[in-house]
Amino acid sequence: MNVATVLIVEDDEGIRELMRLFLLKKGYGVIQAEDGYQALTLIEKEKPDLILLDVEMPGMNGLEVCKKIRLKTTLPILFVSYRKELAYKIQGLEVGGDDYITKPFDFNELEARIRAILRRNGWRSGEQEQLTILKYNDLHIHVDARELYVAGTQVKLYHKEFQLLLLLAQTPNRVWTAEQLYDQVWGYYSEGDVQTVKVHISKLRKKIEQDPANPIYIQTVRGFGYKFILA
Repeated sequence: MNVATVLIVEDDEGIRELMRLFLLKKGYGVIQAEDGYQALTLIEKEKPDLILLDVEMPGMNGLEVCKKIRLKTTLPILFVSYRKELAYKIQGLEVGGDDYITKPFDFNELEARIRAILRRNGWRSGEQEQLTILKYNDLHIHVDARELYVAGTQVKLYHKEFQLLLLLAQTPNRVWTAEQLYDQVWGYYSEGDVQTVKVHISKLRKKIEQDPANPIYIQTVRGFGYKFILA
């Protein structure tokens, strides 16, 4: 069975040991680092699946470590900190963290957050059901879970929006007319017209494109319809 490996970066030996024992009991592989410098070395050498990163460390704090990690990899990072202020949480996410949990925390909540981050990043163990995930740069479509993530953040889609996106993404570079998309997603006998497709395309672009006016993924083919581009 494949197990996820977690790198614990924590200067407090007592806290680090408690996290290590808990994660081992839950079946994770565990690597430890007592400071940011050691962590950067271990990331290159051991290639963990997720990092638990303490913010308040001497020498190089967790935010600085995260910035250096993000220069090389998108490896998921869960910040651990005593600071409860919203401003610190926002700062942690802005420098590249995937989540932020404050001390003291419930260990079951910690593991739930770890599992959620791993799931969002497409990690699965040998015992988990095979899931289909379509990945196009920062756009991840979890087909079986009916979920969409953009740059690691879940984006809520309504049922027809998801169906439309999935149809386009599963047939990249194919040009679909609005009529064909309507028939495939809404069905021949639904009440509505091709304007429904145009409205949903517009909504999708606002949710997945950095610049909806100049879309990268869902492009208009003038005089024909739409196609999904492998960006």
